Amino acid sequence: MTATETKRRPTRGRKLIIAALVVGGLLVAADFGLAAAGEYQVAQRMRDKFQLSEDPSVRINGFPFITQALAGDYRDIEISASGVPVADQLRDLEIRANLYHVRIGLSDLLSGNTRDAKIDQVRGSVKIQAADLNRLVDQVTPFSDMAIEPDRRTEQPAGRQADPTRAAVKLSGTTTVASRQIRIAAYGTVSLVDGQVAIAINDVELDDTALAGLDAVLGVVREALSVTIDPGVLPFTVTPTAVKVESGAFTVEGTIRDIPLDR
Repeated sequence: MTATETKRRPTRGRKLIIAALVVGGLLVAADFGLAAAGEYQVAQRMRDKFQLSEDPSVRINGFPFITQALAGDYRDIEISASGVPVADQLRDLEIRANLYHVRIGLSDLLSGNTRDAKIDQVRGSVKIQAADLNRLVDQVTPFSDMAIEPDRRTEQPAGRQADPTRAAVKLSGTTTVASRQIRIAAYGTVSLVDGQVAIAINDVELDDTALAGLDAVLGVVREALSVTIDPGVLPFTVTPTAVKVESGAFTVEGTIRDIPLDR
């Protein structure tokens, strides 16, 4: 074997590796490009369906996209939109839907023809932010810096099944009562009642000891915070089955199976 042949073989091997990397990069880019085109079409359909002012965020999860496209089965399409208004007081709703196993051909997806598309399962949710709660209670007494948190004092013991339609909550904020600015912490429950979120306050704590124990003050606070919130219909007319308390928000969620995408 000559020195020239020894030098030539590594050079040829490097060229093959580079070519393979280039081809692989092009295939990945094409895969992401097709996925982006499909996401755009779904976003357009969901904008019309949810009557949004702009396109929602759409992500087709799972890689590679092309294998899902060829099978006509998209394992998880995630759709979300924020700042969605409902009625007069709710202006900052966040809606989210995960569509599991959306069955539609690639050509129909890319052309926006979703007439025959089917979904095995949809998990939908609506998140109610603290700002919207503040607008509702403002009708009774105005609060500033309203905060929503889970009530850690009433966490379920290990192994005990919690009721998904009910959760403990702590609400806190600053308000003015009897011409005095006070900081309050209110404890109670949120319950899912006919698709609406009902807040019931059981205990109120004041940071001003001079006002502590005044029934009138506590009554005003309880009345202001004990409200019922109607978040509207969940995405894809999902039936609400659970309510959760998170830091800064309530979330109503549910699941529905075997529906058309255009429902």
